[in-house]
Amino acid sequence: MFSSKIVSGFNGEINIPGDKSISHRSIIIPSISKGICEISNILKSQDVMHTLNAFRLMGVKIEELKNKIIIHGRGLNSLQKPNREIQLGNSGTSARLLAGLLSAQKFNTTLLGDKSLSLRPMKRITDPLKLMNAKIETSNGCLPIKIYGRELQNIEIRIDIPSAQIKSGIILAALNVKDKSTIFETNITRNHTEIMLESFGANIDISKKNNETKIVVKGKKELLAKNIEVPGDLSSSAFFIVAASINQNSKIKLKNININPTRNGIILALDKMGAKINLTNKKFINNEKVADIFVKSSKLHGCELDEKFAKLMIDEYPILSVAAACADSPSVFKGLSELRLKESNRLELIKTNLLRCGCYCEIKGDDLFINPLNKTEVNQLNIKTNFDHRIAMAFAVMGSKIGNLMIQDPDSIKTSFPNFVDEFNKAGGNIIEK
Repeated sequence: MFSSKIVSGFNGEINIPGDKSISHRSIIIPSISKGICEISNILKSQDVMHTLNAFRLMGVKIEELKNKIIIHGRGLNSLQKPNREIQLGNSGTSARLLAGLLSAQKFNTTLLGDKSLSLRPMKRITDPLKLMNAKIETSNGCLPIKIYGRELQNIEIRIDIPSAQIKSGIILAALNVKDKSTIFETNITRNHTEIMLESFGANIDISKKNNETKIVVKGKKELLAKNIEVPGDLSSSAFFIVAASINQNSKIKLKNININPTRNGIILALDKMGAKINLTNKKFINNEKVADIFVKSSKLHGCELDEKFAKLMIDEYPILSVAAACADSPSVFKGLSELRLKESNRLELIKTNLLRCGCYCEIKGDDLFINPLNKTEVNQLNIKTNFDHRIAMAFAVMGSKIGNLMIQDPDSIKTSFPNFVDEFNKAGGNIIEK
């Protein structure tokens, strides 16, 4: 447990860890490529390390150096059968992407997760894979998943669930299918898998028509390794962007942050609320759009966000809800059903904890209604996190504004931002570990 107290402002340059989504893919795709790949600024969080250890179990040589890792790729369909079950902790990304990749390998595997991951829905990925002739057994639609590797068939499928993990799992499976597979995506989702596969020489074609994305994958083409520099994680940056926005006397800089347009909703939302955010030094690193982000204190206003924003920033709603609580007028966030299916039921936890902080909050269907805080300081309050890293960090930021928040289960933060407390306090925060 740790205590988050009122601060006098956040200042300086914040060291943001590498993008979590790209870090996972920076292990998976080089591992099934030909050649040696050097990866710099990879996120060494619990989730990503579970992915790394999974590929070590499957015969991939991975060297861990201080500032980079080196992966000796084995080729497209050359992974080895692990000598034990693969434990993935709390990493839903690992589970869903590996389910796709391993369905087309030459061996059987079992994927395990911790208590939280074992409650999260996996049929959303296993059902489409079964349409490709995959043989997969789940435990009532959840982990453990037993995968019987076999030759897969091509597929033409339309994905209506806004999930990059489902899309990516199908794409990774399609890489090992000799025929052409076509995926129609009706919602905007993160496209890191497609970007990286294109750079590694995959036979993948992406086109857009109206509001639909068409992804065509022609499999059985070997991938060729290239070096990767992982940009800073926008989802992790969001905690400091909001912290600087809601606290007076704040001025911070975040360098080389991923601002991929499929996930920049937090920037768009905060801009709509009146935040003082400036993006400079825009460029592309490994075909990913990055920028330096400057943030100053501001007076935030409430806003209404429709369902399209949920597709661009679902992971950022816990911290955006803290921003809304500190605004000068009510906010409405619509279409948040996916928040119920994360490491916790984030929608309910946001409501529960905001109410504890003195902020009226209501859920109607999949929509979240937030009124601003009616007091600026509270007596000591316990914040319930259910071991969810984004809830823990979001309410650490809330504590910087109203003080005396006791955050339960802070070790969950290691899932995505192991150095969060150090960076928070270095910039002017006041988190005391109990």
